[in-house]
Amino acid sequence: MPRGAEKIKKSAYNFFAETMLSIGDKILSTDFTKRLDQHRAYSFMAQSDLQELQLDKLAAVLDFASSKSPYYKNLKISSDSDPEAWLKRFPVLTKPILRKHSDALLTRPKNELLLYSTSGSSGIQTEVYVDKKEQANFRAILINWWEWTGFYLGKQLLQTGMTPQRGVIKKAKDVLTRTTYLNAFGLPEDEVLPYLRRMEGREACHLGGYASSLYVLAKIAKKHDLDVRFDAAIAWGDHMFDHYQTEIQTVFKTKVFENYGMNEGFMVGQKKDLDSFYLYTPNVYLEILDDNWQSVPDGEMGKVVLTKLDGFAMPLIRYYTGDLAIKLPLTEYPPERSLAFPLLKKVVGRDTDLVRTSSGKTLIVHFFTGIFEFYPEIRQFRVIQNELGSIEIEYIPTFEFSPETLDKIRKDMGKYLADEELLVSFRSVDSIPATKSGKPQIIQSNLDRETG
Repeated sequence: MPRGAEKIKKSAYNFFAETMLSIGDKILSTDFTKRLDQHRAYSFMAQSDLQELQLDKLAAVLDFASSKSPYYKNLKISSDSDPEAWLKRFPVLTKPILRKHSDALLTRPKNELLLYSTSGSSGIQTEVYVDKKEQANFRAILINWWEWTGFYLGKQLLQTGMTPQRGVIKKAKDVLTRTTYLNAFGLPEDEVLPYLRRMEGREACHLGGYASSLYVLAKIAKKHDLDVRFDAAIAWGDHMFDHYQTEIQTVFKTKVFENYGMNEGFMVGQKKDLDSFYLYTPNVYLEILDDNWQSVPDGEMGKVVLTKLDGFAMPLIRYYTGDLAIKLPLTEYPPERSLAFPLLKKVVGRDTDLVRTSSGKTLIVHFFTGIFEFYPEIRQFRVIQNELGSIEIEYIPTFEFSPETLDKIRKDMGKYLADEELLVSFRSVDSIPATKSGKPQIIQSNLDRETG
């Protein structure tokens, strides 16, 4: 298609989608399009203005929670002119505390709010409430992030997700935004193939969904030698391992953009032109803390604790997500970057995504994936730790598997563990169950939190 005609077609699709979404805002009494324009503007703000905006929003949510939320009101936390100092006076909100005091955290009746249940991949199911405008806000943030990758409203999107029952509103959204929706639970090859075959040779299209589901799509396309290409692949929901990214980018001849957010309404950040995440400070205030809830230096791994700056129906202040991450030290910032937001170096995983040895050494998920990616004889694996000093590795073998494979893996692990004492046993299985959310789990740590 000539470039001029393509530009006209893009503008027409975009105009139609944005117009219909504006009409939807009026019908549903939401403000999605207004919020989207607001977040588009944030993307062009200077660093100093973004810092001022974040602190103003932090002060506003702390003041509101202290006066309107029964839970925070009862804590009787004294205010401070410095919102960061004020924040430090608030206790960390863990998931058990959230569950226990859910009603007391609310500032409005439940019947006026929307319920969001978290995936429970941490083992603790939690419920969070938002109002319609807050829901529209984090949806607007997501679309704005997608636009960083070249997406526009009205562009074709092949999306995977966990809500196959779309309902009238979601189906209408899919039609208006030209979205083809695939159920990410299972992704059976016979159901996926027809969609991928229809994508061969099609016009510009984006791909989006759980990192693991995009990897499965890439493997199916590769197996059947399909020439499917996407302008960009946007991954969310679970971890984008290096071998996932390599396979997706190679098979679909595209670039992968990973974002980091949570069903509780925290929109933490997304990658764009760098390997690090742009930390989205208009929506969250992020702390990286140690086991005693004290700040760790930038560049060191710690627990992710978030304060939601746009959450007033159910304020979540210093909420411990169960994730582990590392901030990028200022000394390592690149001389040029396309956005002025601060940088989050890496999301390591959950605090249950670790193996610990009896001597205190910690092995992250990448220790295992970095070894197993060189052994195609094993289709899938899971590491289970029930006690310090030993692990069991469940594995699903392929037809190429031989007993020597396990000896080689054990030897490779020994190279990195050096003198560490870690007893490794293997068990062949026919299947490995996913988590409650349908996502794969590489490490299952059954250690007591205090022991581990």
